[in-house]
Amino acid sequence: MIDHFEIKVKDLEASKLFYQKTLAPLGYKIAFEIPQAVSFAEPRTATAGDFWLGQGESEPTHFAFNAETREQVDTFYQAGLAAGGQDNGAPGIRPQYHQPYYAAFVLDPGGNNVEVVCHKE
Repeated sequence: MIDHFEIKVKDLEASKLFYQKTLAPLGYKIAFEIPQAVSFAEPRTATAGDFWLGQGESEPTHFAFNAETREQVDTFYQAGLAAGGQDNGAPGIRPQYHQPYYAAFVLDPGGNNVEVVCHKE
């Protein structure tokens, strides 16, 4: 089980605002901030947060958040686009992974491929 992970972002403030909006449908909120990093936590995790943004340079990457419902996937996708993200795959079933893999993909301000997936019918 993953305790937390961090991605490096060039523009910490822009990325913080993007993730505040796009992760809200999953219940994520800022747990705390330090000068060069922001920590986000969702209701089922420890208060220290499980997703971190750190100021720095890196190549874009891909990661996925788990959703409880398909509606959360849809809401994440719309929130991501409204927050300035770029479409990288509209919500839908991805049978190439497995049934009932339902996911959406949005590129964040740094070009990271952010996915939210629901594995339930």
